[in-house]
Amino acid sequence: MEWSIQEIARRAGTTSRTLRHYGELGLLAPSRVGSNGYRYYDQDALVGLQRILLLRELGLSLPAIKDVLEGQWDTAVALRAHLRLLEQEQARIGRQIASVRTTLHKTLEGTELMAEEVFDGFDHTVHEQEVTERWGREAYAAGDRWWRSLGAAEKRAFQDEHEVIARDWGRARGAGLAADGPEAQEIARRHCAWLAQSSSRAPGRSYVIGLGEMYAADPRFGKNYDRHGDGTAAFVRDALTVYAEHRLSD
Repeated sequence: MEWSIQEIARRAGTTSRTLRHYGELGLLAPSRVGSNGYRYYDQDALVGLQRILLLRELGLSLPAIKDVLEGQWDTAVALRAHLRLLEQEQARIGRQIASVRTTLHKTLEGTELMAEEVFDGFDHTVHEQEVTERWGREAYAAGDRWWRSLGAAEKRAFQDEHEVIARDWGRARGAGLAADGPEAQEIARRHCAWLAQSSSRAPGRSYVIGLGEMYAADPRFGKNYDRHGDGTAAFVRDALTVYAEHRLSD
């Protein structure tokens, strides 16, 4: 039995583009490609995808997953490292449960709450300060609410979509394409559509331009693009700036 790429993507909670990206990286080859160019996957491919998604869920990067699948990195070693992370996360969630339980109990009893009890186990995201300073507290709060509303599969699909976009940025820069050319501007359109998923409205001109500047200026953000080729973050900034100036409004 075999399934089309669309069927597998739907069942796995991901996208066809992500599955093609896995194939290009050598992670998941289709069992066959039809004469019409459509990709099909058999039962063995399903097992392989399940393993990729498990390792992705554990926090491994796609290059690390490839090393595991190719036997260059012992699976047990990788799993032990990420088991420790999961145990830490389990402990944090346990504190959250206890915190909510305490809050519920004291609310019902009408007794006073202590701040440490209410917020124990709830961590702020690492980029809270940057987002708040650049775009305001409500922008951070809205994005935080959206992210917390997603399930594990939805978060993974969102991250994988960005990985595909980042790879395409690297290829465009490596090919010497112009930042204001049609190919780069199409990637910019996709990038902005990806950004729009986390907001109740489409991103505005100043937001996108500021984001591009942050990609290029801050190594913590720039590494997501420069690992696909030195200078990619600056290329992303330039292309997003052109797209925002010509296609977006505030």
